[in-house]
Amino acid sequence: MSTGAKTRSSRRGRPDTPFSWRGLWRSQRMRGYFYQVLVVAGMAAIILFMVGNALQSMAAKGMRIGLGFLSNEAGFTLAESVLPFGPTNTFLQAFVAGLGNTLWVSFVSLIFATLLGVLVGMARLSSNWLVSRGAAVYVEIFRNTPQLIQIVFWYTLFTLLPGARQAWHGMDWWFLSNRGLVLAWPEDRHAFTIVALALAAGLGGVYFFAKWADQRQRSTGQRLPVLVLSMAGLIAVGLLAWLATGAPTAIEYPRLTGFNFRGGITLSPEFLALALGLVLYFAAYISEIVRSGIQSVGKGQIEAGRAVGLHGFELYRHIILPQALRVIVPPVTAQYISLIKTSALGVAVGYPELFNVSNSIMTLSGHTLECVIIMGLVYLLLALGVSSLMNVFNRAVALRGAAR
Repeated sequence: MSTGAKTRSSRRGRPDTPFSWRGLWRSQRMRGYFYQVLVVAGMAAIILFMVGNALQSMAAKGMRIGLGFLSNEAGFTLAESVLPFGPTNTFLQAFVAGLGNTLWVSFVSLIFATLLGVLVGMARLSSNWLVSRGAAVYVEIFRNTPQLIQIVFWYTLFTLLPGARQAWHGMDWWFLSNRGLVLAWPEDRHAFTIVALALAAGLGGVYFFAKWADQRQRSTGQRLPVLVLSMAGLIAVGLLAWLATGAPTAIEYPRLTGFNFRGGITLSPEFLALALGLVLYFAAYISEIVRSGIQSVGKGQIEAGRAVGLHGFELYRHIILPQALRVIVPPVTAQYISLIKTSALGVAVGYPELFNVSNSIMTLSGHTLECVIIMGLVYLLLALGVSSLMNVFNRAVALRGAAR
């Protein structure tokens, strides 16, 4: 074997190549690993320094770190709470009550922001000049003014409303005053909750029924009246749940007693101001996402759908929405997460959400670091939960062909 052949063979197997730090450094992959380790080590050093500094400062002030304070008596009340809470409850129960208020205002705001955002987004695409321009003005106003100013503005308007005795009202069904909005409500709230849960389950059934109807139409060519059957099914589910709970019909009407209303359900000015601020602000962003998602669908496909006899709701359900949702869902998920986190602005108007309650616990317990960490973890878990649910929904509505 020639010398050149031996050299090539040696280079292929590299049995005699000595280890070289310079050769290792010339590897782009190894340099990448080194830089990543260096960055992580630097961040860890900074975090350890900050934590150590905080521990030394707290030790010098006689403060201890721990979660034992959560079992102590809170000693304060909340102006409103969707969960039972009193001054004899613990700090942990106060955290839970604040979380309940955060979830309540976030859920209501999320639903109405989505509905309003979809309507405004479609209105911006309207051929009617007044409708499209009005929607555009709404979007520009609410997207380009600070959200905190909007919340304070709505709260100020509610404080300027007439008192309870001069409240604006619609028969005995609702009263609007500087005490908030009071609505008539079913007297049997347990039955109302069951009916609401049954309707929510019915909506899930409608989704699966619509998918089955689509598959059936593709295989047989026979079209079912999905909208009519879905509405009839929802009504039937709600009616059956109502009958199963005893068919209660009693309504609790609000009555003015002294200087305030009794009975019904009350939405405080703080709740209404925060909810309006969240709904109107995020609906403006969602409307632009919806508009861009609809515009991403090619006009040729819409014309093709009309050519085969699809119009109105069927055109949106079969042609536009399946393609637009893959563009809409990811950015809307980010808006949902931002809405939940931005509910902390309720502290500006005194709504007792998680951040506001945590401030009270910090003041009374002195455990500032623990409260901040608990808040951060709670908001993180909420964001991850919403993101996971929306990812599941995104996979369910994604076009399989586009996914490949």
